[in-house]
Amino acid sequence: MAERPARQPRRPHVAQVVRTERLTPHMQRVVLGGEGLVEFSAGTCTDHYVKLLFGPPGVSYPEPFDLERIRSEFPREQWPVTRTYTVRAWDPQRRELTLDFVIHGDEGLAGPWAARVQPGETVRFMGPGGGYAPDATADWHLLAGDESALPAIAAALESLPSGAVAHAFIEVEGPDEEQRFDSPVKVTWLHRAGRPVGEKLVEAVSTLKFPKGRLHAFVHGEAAAVKELRRRLRVDLAIPREDLSISGYWRLGHDEEGWQASKRDWHAGVEAEQEGQAPTA
Repeated sequence: MAERPARQPRRPHVAQVVRTERLTPHMQRVVLGGEGLVEFSAGTCTDHYVKLLFGPPGVSYPEPFDLERIRSEFPREQWPVTRTYTVRAWDPQRRELTLDFVIHGDEGLAGPWAARVQPGETVRFMGPGGGYAPDATADWHLLAGDESALPAIAAALESLPSGAVAHAFIEVEGPDEEQRFDSPVKVTWLHRAGRPVGEKLVEAVSTLKFPKGRLHAFVHGEAAAVKELRRRLRVDLAIPREDLSISGYWRLGHDEEGWQASKRDWHAGVEAEQEGQAPTA
């Protein structure tokens, strides 16, 4: 039997910060570029994401940067940690990658980094991943999420052709967090104003009068809200699974390591619970 070819080590992309911009009080844009992005490419998915690599403070790594070597030679607490962010835009001509970050003061890792990073600084990341783009054969589209899903929803809206029927709901804290997109689709902005994350989003989608025809939906955000919306779409309305891109980007009370470690099992449990209630053909 022929031997299976050796697995090629994954190599991170290396880029430099080109510019930054504060879009709203709690959303920071960071644009990456440089010769290191010559081999980077993103396809037609509007939910492409990358995993940024952050080394612990005071830890330096040998050059050339080799993630496999670091993980074999450094103690685990000195390994880089990852933070996942949606690609807001990729310009292959200029080789510029745009990422948007939610900022909560000094809370978290990537948000504070994005708020203070300066042009010229080096960034390493893995990716891209992704799997969703609006289906042109669908009769209408539903896009719903909180701030974490805003970049992907914006990219999806901007990809829709003129005349496409879509309902877009984005939950943010208040009116100063709204953004403008290059899309004819009207966004319904939901202002939490101190209410629990996801509550207004669930209300808005649950009370929406659905147009006739086949729906293609993108619903992402805080996990508990996504669970409720999945029940509404999958169980109550019997939307086929293949017409839904629906997942928790984050979970209240968990950092990314904690959420990613439990995410697969959590989603499997939700699916098993709700699929048992969903109507069958």
